[in-house]
Amino acid sequence: MSSRLLAVLLLYAAATNIAHSEPVADLSLLDHLGQTHQLSNYSSSDLRVFFVQQNGDSISRNTIPALQALCRQFQWRGVEFLLLNSSETPARNHYLRDALNNILLGNTADFDLPAVIGTPLSNSATDERENNVSDTDIREFTIAVSDQAINDLKLRLSLRRTPDQLNDISWEYGTDLRYLQELLDYWQTDFDWRRQETMLNSFDQYKTNIEGLDLHFIHHRSPHPNAIPLLIVHGWPGSVAEFHKIIGPLTDPVAYGGTAADAFHVIVPSLPGFGFSDKPSDAGYSPEKIAHLLAGLMERLGYTRYGLQGGDWGAIINRYIAGNYPERLIGLHSNFVLAGNPGDVDGVNPATPEELEKRATREAYMANERAYQQIQGTKPQTLGYSLNDSPAGLAAWIVEKFHGWSDLPQDSRGDLNNIFTMDELLTNISIYWFTETITSSTRIYYENRNTPRENPLGYIEVPTAGAIFPAEITATPRSWAENSYNIVRWTVMPRGGHFAALEEPELLIEDVRSFFRELR
Repeated sequence: MSSRLLAVLLLYAAATNIAHSEPVADLSLLDHLGQTHQLSNYSSSDLRVFFVQQNGDSISRNTIPALQALCRQFQWRGVEFLLLNSSETPARNHYLRDALNNILLGNTADFDLPAVIGTPLSNSATDERENNVSDTDIREFTIAVSDQAINDLKLRLSLRRTPDQLNDISWEYGTDLRYLQELLDYWQTDFDWRRQETMLNSFDQYKTNIEGLDLHFIHHRSPHPNAIPLLIVHGWPGSVAEFHKIIGPLTDPVAYGGTAADAFHVIVPSLPGFGFSDKPSDAGYSPEKIAHLLAGLMERLGYTRYGLQGGDWGAIINRYIAGNYPERLIGLHSNFVLAGNPGDVDGVNPATPEELEKRATREAYMANERAYQQIQGTKPQTLGYSLNDSPAGLAAWIVEKFHGWSDLPQDSRGDLNNIFTMDELLTNISIYWFTETITSSTRIYYENRNTPRENPLGYIEVPTAGAIFPAEITATPRSWAENSYNIVRWTVMPRGGHFAALEEPELLIEDVRSFFRELR
């Protein structure tokens, strides 16, 4: 065992203290570790943290959040739960303290580490721990992908088998082989997931159970008074990582050259079946149903009035929230405004020729870009067998959308590296890979087609802003949108595409601030 590789934090529930509501820990041991070994100086890649439990001990419902808070405090990787197999003896604590000190110092010869560390926590113990957590609890969450999962990914990438590609072809037939090989090589050898994990863990994250599903969400509160709660909702193939550039400026505008009057409390959930949220086991999780879950999340957090922002499925889900809970909303900001042609309706201004030409151009382009909708909307399970098993296939499937839906030439002149870094793309793709949610996430297309609506969508009375990026996959004329939404702001952006928060964060941030500034 190399020096500074392993640190073990020993907390255990003593049989005499099972009834305590607070987590039972040897705090003197924790203080001893902090003072003697300066654990705060260790990075998350140096430390592994173990919760060691005596066989038969129960776990307080507050123990898990307390351990996660410690991990956040020292930026540790996470908590691994183990059972201690040794019998209870008066000298056990002294033995463990001595063993721990020697482990930290790299002196392991005199200690039987398996006997000290124990064996992995059994499923039954995990079930018992989860059963001790109330469905209404909000628990702190830390992303902590195992080393085994990272090593498995690298092995699969090293064994990949990519197809051939025609001469003088780039993206016309699908994902360009040359670009993909470059991306996969980087993923295998240079991409640092731990660095991205630390970045994501810099945002306050939680889980809570809503109607039987654990929902993961970022809840990053502003330090400024009178901040507006803002629910930001992603789509497919996005994730919470899509918003890492805008959370800081929105929550703490002063730190980014803005004013405190524009501050927001930002809530960014992983949709059910996406990222770190639970995968639904039953059919029916349509955008409408998800809207009710997210409204329930905001209610759980104590927000009676809040704003909405989103694109892609996030914009569609937000429209359902606005239609069902208008009294709770301050405003709706969308960078993906969908509305049909109202036809010849009295009082509806006709679309301009420029708007109609733009819409026709985007429709013609998207005619060759919608194959994914057909398979994900009809046979997502079949698709999932390959994408869940092959990181190369997963990357090719997702990155094609980032290329095709971003503001760059769609031929060999279009360099995706000019729009997104490989770290940005691979962080998002890695979330799908490590959580194995590509299949469950694509089912939203099937559910949208096949789940009957509870309440037909009508006119949205909530004040609405449209941020219109030129390379968006659809172009809705303003007059069409005004027939479906209470449009009070309409900004035609000079550049940008579908993934606005990642591609053009400054433009999106300014438009969100300007819109809600008038509604405060």
